[in-house]
Amino acid sequence: MAHTLPEAGPALRRLIAELPGRPVAVLGHMRPDGDCIGSQVALARLLLAAGIDALCVNRDRVPPNLAPYVVGVKFLTNAEYVADGRVAVTVDCADATRVGEELLSKFPAGVHANIDHHASNPDYGRVNIVVRDAAATCHVLAAAALQEGLPIDAATAQCLHLGILTDTGRFCYRSTTADMLAIVAELVRRGADPAEANFRVFEQESRGKLELTKRFLNTIAFHEDGKICSGELTQADYAATGTTKEDKEGLVEFPRSVAGVEIAVLMEEGKDGIRGSLRGRDPKLRLDLCAGKLNGGGHVLAAGFNMQGCRLPQDRAKILGIVIDHYREYSAK
Repeated sequence: MAHTLPEAGPALRRLIAELPGRPVAVLGHMRPDGDCIGSQVALARLLLAAGIDALCVNRDRVPPNLAPYVVGVKFLTNAEYVADGRVAVTVDCADATRVGEELLSKFPAGVHANIDHHASNPDYGRVNIVVRDAAATCHVLAAAALQEGLPIDAATAQCLHLGILTDTGRFCYRSTTADMLAIVAELVRRGADPAEANFRVFEQESRGKLELTKRFLNTIAFHEDGKICSGELTQADYAATGTTKEDKEGLVEFPRSVAGVEIAVLMEEGKDGIRGSLRGRDPKLRLDLCAGKLNGGGHVLAAGFNMQGCRLPQDRAKILGIVIDHYREYSAK
């Protein structure tokens, strides 16, 4: 078990040393983001460099703007993957359910190794490399690989940089530290291209994404004297704009950016319920614990939830009430 960056290096080396001869599936979370894809591909490349048969599997497809990062590895969706006895290693999954029930069922032996940085991670693997104060799962992997002298070529450096870039909000969040930036500098020396990454991830929005943003902003509402700001999306919004759930990435940052707002809430109504995102500024508000009250989890300042069977007209007030009560409790501490 490793819970600090200095412990992560030896733990990753031990994990790699025990895997030769055992094919590995590197699993990420549903609706993958930059840190998920970056850490999956980077870890798979490290395993392949060590002579280990490794591929990546997600329930959902790789977002189109992140597809160029899938270099030198096989990447399958759940529908494409046929269970073949591989060892399951998860990355960037706060808990095992984030893999998706159907995909997880293809690994009856359970999760062998769990590599992550979420504060709410319960150490669900047989091997756990979970550094809760790291900026990203790619931060954990980059620090560990550099410490142990594992091979980081240009493609691997690009992936590790991607995850850190996205999970720090382009190096704007509190998780951006001098030590972390030193690691990023080394990744750039090894071939990561910050300008290319920013272009791919943040500067290729579609017209549909802009229309979806307009619809989201039209639902903005303030609560608790402006301390909480919420916005909503529905399936009708996606249909009208020709977008997908991938296009909601980053929308929650709009209410977060408003002066005086301490908790931003995005609620997305889908076929099976309401999924949500929480963002904040003050660590004492513990958004990971707030999300836990809504069947979710995540980081101290960024978390998500999933309220199965809920609908916005009937359950909006209940969800916001839980967030408001949590804010009142933790803001008073």
